[in-house]
Amino acid sequence: MRIYMKRFICIMMILCTALGTFQVVAQPKARKAKQEAKESGPTLSVRTQTQYSGQIDMPQEVIWKREIYRTLDLKQEKNTALYYPVEPIGDKTNLFTLIFRLLADGKIPAYEYRLDGAEVLTSDNKVKFKDVLDRFHIYYQIKKETGSRDTLFSVDNSDIPSSEVLSYFMKEVWYFDQRSSTYNSKVVAICPVLHRSGDFSLDVTKYPMFWLNYSDLSPYLGRMDIMTSNLNNTANVSVDDYFTTRQFKGDIYKTTNMLNQTLAQYCTTDSAMVKEQKKIEGQLKTFEEHLWVADSIAKKDVEDKKLASAKNKDSVNKNSRRKASDTSSKTTKVKKEKSSSSSAPKASVRRQRR
Repeated sequence: MRIYMKRFICIMMILCTALGTFQVVAQPKARKAKQEAKESGPTLSVRTQTQYSGQIDMPQEVIWKREIYRTLDLKQEKNTALYYPVEPIGDKTNLFTLIFRLLADGKIPAYEYRLDGAEVLTSDNKVKFKDVLDRFHIYYQIKKETGSRDTLFSVDNSDIPSSEVLSYFMKEVWYFDQRSSTYNSKVVAICPVLHRSGDFSLDVTKYPMFWLNYSDLSPYLGRMDIMTSNLNNTANVSVDDYFTTRQFKGDIYKTTNMLNQTLAQYCTTDSAMVKEQKKIEGQLKTFEEHLWVADSIAKKDVEDKKLASAKNKDSVNKNSRRKASDTSSKTTKVKKEKSSSSSAPKASVRRQRR
């Protein structure tokens, strides 16, 4: 009996040891698997999330698109959010100051503005930051870091020509995505334009500086908030959302065409220019309205029914008015007859006897 008890105790001790070892080994594996699943999940950090633009990426193959070039005048009320403050105030800067700092730090590339005005966003068309400083006569100081071959250009805030950048050229693409059946617009490129007058002249000359790929710029614009209303002084809209939701006002100066002509080249007068701009805006709107044939037919049917019902109501009202006028005329006629008969003099008894 004692032998069996000893064997039983030994077996129980072995089982407990095995179970304890299993728990000690299995628990770290479960934690490791859980941690790996958590790390490989779709959650993104805040910094990574800010790298995504609010704009929808345009597919490479679309059945319809139209490229529009606009001028954004920063003196207009809707565009002044990109201009102020002219010089940085604390952490608040305007759009050009942000662009200038990003170029100085080498975070975004800039591309040459060609004579034809077309943007070529390729590596062989990149411009160096030093060339930009020299071309537009921007004062700078050269600093070299010890132990590094990189050359740093130091520019004071007062020397950044943000006050002279009074307009932007902007290229946008309107397209129809047949896969998602959506009609969207996307900003493709943007170009700051300097407005400078000569030393001996008051005439202002415009100098387009360089083209920027909007997709390179948009991650930084998503972190820059601006104020877009005089009635609400809270900076609650990012610059990326400002462009994505089309809160700007831009006049069309060119569309992509086979002759590569601007509107000014074939519109000889200002009135002709305005007429052509309205025509292009109307073409964009008309294309969107005629995308869905069934909807347009149904809308037309509804309008026809409304018009027919309105006509029926008018005819009913006219008939009722006629009836009312007829009845009123009849009643007045009867009243007149009664009044005339009652007002006629009655013959006396003597005359009747005679």
